Amino acid sequence: MHDVVIVGAGPVGLFLACELGLAGCSVLVLEGAPEGRSPWKENPLGMRGLSAASVEAFYRRGMLHPLLTASGVHDDPGANPDSDEPSPPRGVSHFAGMMLDPAQVDVTALPFRLPSPALEGVMTNLEAVETVLSERASKLGVEVRRGVAVSAVAQGDESVVVQSGEHEYAARWVVGCDGGRSTVRGLAGFEFVGTEPQFTGYVVLADIADPEKLHPGFNLTPTGMYLRTPVQEYIGMLEFDGGAFDRSQRPTREHLQAVLRRVSGTDVTLTGVHLASSFTDRAMQTTTYRQGRVLLAGDSAHIHSPLGAQGLNLGLGDAMNLGWKLAATVHGHAPDGLLDTYTRERRPIGAGVLDWTRAQAAAMKPDPHAQAVQGLLRDLLGTRDGTTYVFKRTSGSANRYDLGGEHPLVGRNAPDLRLEDGTRLGDLMQDGRGVALDFSIDRSLHGSAMRWESRLRYAAGPARNDLGLGAVLVRPDGTVAWAGDRAPDREAFEQAAGRWFGTPHI
Repeated sequence: MHDVVIVGAGPVGLFLACELGLAGCSVLVLEGAPEGRSPWKENPLGMRGLSAASVEAFYRRGMLHPLLTASGVHDDPGANPDSDEPSPPRGVSHFAGMMLDPAQVDVTALPFRLPSPALEGVMTNLEAVETVLSERASKLGVEVRRGVAVSAVAQGDESVVVQSGEHEYAARWVVGCDGGRSTVRGLAGFEFVGTEPQFTGYVVLADIADPEKLHPGFNLTPTGMYLRTPVQEYIGMLEFDGGAFDRSQRPTREHLQAVLRRVSGTDVTLTGVHLASSFTDRAMQTTTYRQGRVLLAGDSAHIHSPLGAQGLNLGLGDAMNLGWKLAATVHGHAPDGLLDTYTRERRPIGAGVLDWTRAQAAAMKPDPHAQAVQGLLRDLLGTRDGTTYVFKRTSGSANRYDLGGEHPLVGRNAPDLRLEDGTRLGDLMQDGRGVALDFSIDRSLHGSAMRWESRLRYAAGPARNDLGLGAVLVRPDGTVAWAGDRAPDREAFEQAAGRWFGTPHI
């Protein structure tokens, strides 16, 4: 019997498998598709944007450079990581198709930002992400079986049995990472609630007879939206039809051409369609991310439109949050209620992303009311505060878990604090343990931290920029669990360590 069976070998399932494998769990990944490769994972159709928070997750596990290489990125995303001052971001993306100027971001308003090799987002594709994660999973002893379609999930008091045809796979825990139409979610009886769609969207790879009739970039029109990319044959479209298109059918060339003509207001002609798919802005979320011994992560737990490119990043955040908690539970040293904090922390983040996409859909609707809102938004987004606000949301820097601490850094993603000897926090996190950084002169936390040595890494010394801290406790997912002042309170540190890492060694 495995410790964990993960259903779904996409980026979220593979990242979670790597986290569990790194912690020494036995992991089996079941994937319904017989092959890992697909044109939908390659450029341009598989192109995805990783937020700064997601890039940092790869960095903290030693996978940043393999990711950049696989993505064809030849320059380090963190501009001047050896500097003592953070640089402005190089990209901000868009809101509701309205592009933003990264030069407008107020770096001083970003919470606790320090230079890091992973300060920036990265343009990549699903194939690159899955290749890097598959190779790491294999090195960690994770087994991936493809062509295995799950047909039943049965829970017991101590285990879960996943069935595929005549085969059964037993595990102590099962995690559904099998996408928006999750089989695990349905079989395990999760409640899935939300809002119905306003539009049907299309992604198309086609031959265009007269591409000059389409303007490049995002184009909001009185009848919808279309996107023309530098890849001439790649087009995105939104038609506000209430999600009326039958998505069980493959869209025909005639249908796609008719939609493109309506939303672009042109008589553009498609002479051939190579690949096409449809989507909607249906926004749904499970009421909990755990039912007994079955958990969900990624699109299995929440679906929404791709506006703002938040889906993959949201799922990777789920995997990073869940991995160490589930591993601690498997190994028997998790404090009471640790696994329940997964839903408590990640569900509000997911709900925020759903609302973020709903707001964009509402602003893009082709009616006089939404178009009036568009004008107002353009004015606001053109300001320094407006651009900074969007960057905080899309980069992940605005995320904060309610962990109950008084220090404003508690619950946030930890900045890449660096000791004077050059050691970075990111360097210390590659083995998947938590980290205690002690900047105090007398190394006052050394004895306390060593009591959790198997679960917590201790590093001490002066920092190049300690942000006024005396010490900081960072969970394995990079979240600050506790922060102390210049004279750290050892008792407060031990209480925080016990809360997140369980009973210390005697």
